[in-house]
Amino acid sequence: MKQTDTPLYDALTHFSMKRPYSFHVPGHKNGSVFMEKGKIHFHSLLEIDATELTGLDDLHDPSGCIAEAEELLAGLYRSKKSYLLVNGSTVGNLAMILAVCGEGDRVLVQSNCHKSIMNGLQLAGARPIFIQAQVHEQAGVPAGLDAQAVREALVAYPDIKAVILTHPNYYGMGQDLQDIITYAHNQNMPVLVDEAHGAHFCLGDPFPQSALAYGADVVVQSAHKTLPAMTMGSYLHLNSSRVQEKKLSRYLAMLQSSSPSYPIMASLDLARAFLAQVKEHGTAELMAFIAAFQEALAEIPQIQVIRAELQDPLKIVLQSRCPLNGYELQTVMEQANIYAELADPYNVLLILPLQKDERLLEAAAILRVQLQSYEVQREERPTYPVSFSTLKEPRMGYKELDQYSTMVVPLSAAEGCIAAEAIIPYPPGIPLLMKGEQIQQEHVQHIHVLLESGARFQGSAHISRKAIEVYDRRKGQ
Repeated sequence: MKQTDTPLYDALTHFSMKRPYSFHVPGHKNGSVFMEKGKIHFHSLLEIDATELTGLDDLHDPSGCIAEAEELLAGLYRSKKSYLLVNGSTVGNLAMILAVCGEGDRVLVQSNCHKSIMNGLQLAGARPIFIQAQVHEQAGVPAGLDAQAVREALVAYPDIKAVILTHPNYYGMGQDLQDIITYAHNQNMPVLVDEAHGAHFCLGDPFPQSALAYGADVVVQSAHKTLPAMTMGSYLHLNSSRVQEKKLSRYLAMLQSSSPSYPIMASLDLARAFLAQVKEHGTAELMAFIAAFQEALAEIPQIQVIRAELQDPLKIVLQSRCPLNGYELQTVMEQANIYAELADPYNVLLILPLQKDERLLEAAAILRVQLQSYEVQREERPTYPVSFSTLKEPRMGYKELDQYSTMVVPLSAAEGCIAAEAIIPYPPGIPLLMKGEQIQQEHVQHIHVLLESGARFQGSAHISRKAIEVYDRRKGQ
């Protein structure tokens, strides 16, 4: 097989061209039964929205076209084994944690992890030791870890079972993982990496290096974030024998849908082939276009582009240099039909495609006109709660916490309490405060900053009213 082959997509198209008589699920019967108003957008897709029929293989026991697609995927990323995921990187993060961690196991976890990492730790009953990420000074967002701090943490907690890293952060800021991974492996600890935003890193320079190249044991990637794949389409790569393949496969079978989406899987097959073509032809034209786009943005005095040392070129971090905060800048952009990935109190994040698109230059010109009436101001440095200790371990495990009832208290009275809910600004979905974590004054202050600047939170029913659910440790349930 060649990387230009698309065995799964080809099998689906061959099947649909036969115009088969459908006496099987799904109920739209290859698109023949559907609301008329929706056919214009859905019809072609429904023709390949099949199920586990003869010749179309089975995601949970692949031996045909899906197995071939996963073999090609492993070949491109040079992994020991790769899997197609239809439930997003979330299911990959859950599976890799459950495959390695058990009840009561201590795990070193990068603090700016995604909420799915937290959920995986809770399902496993593991005891996380959170290590504070370093903050990028200009952007004011947590980025990578200090390798020396990781070594000290592993010395302080010699019983740690695994290390869980996030690379890159949501803003495309990568880090050199070599020292961390090498040291962990010398202690016989597997390294699990949420690389949701780095599915394209196998392209090499000028992109940051993938965690796979550094030798991480399991790497999860959201193909749909930067590759041309459908939403929820992701990859999981097993890269060593430190994690049991049989155990990992078993948890994926348990956690993924028993009715996986064939259009999502086919898009993953096509996205892998697309990426292989980009790798073969090189990225010189793309990089020249990105440079031109950044130059167009640099001509807008009301904003500036923020970059890290190991910055993904597909991620453009804009910071306001006018009276608008990040959320307000995002709103002004949307009024001009320009939609960014996310905003925070200071920044707006743009994600570029892996292909030249002249419309982006049009958007930059429109944005310049949209912002020209705003007065340019001196740069104001972002603030982030960085005074927390480098290492923090929840006082009680998840099962122990479940013995207590909960109550809602005002944020002003929450300092010292144990949070009974995660406080998650969304996007990016990175918990500011984790369930089971003791609430500090810095947490309260930062939540107020986010609320006042217009942030949206996910999962909390009380935070918009400046209240939070905490554990009532005076008595049990």
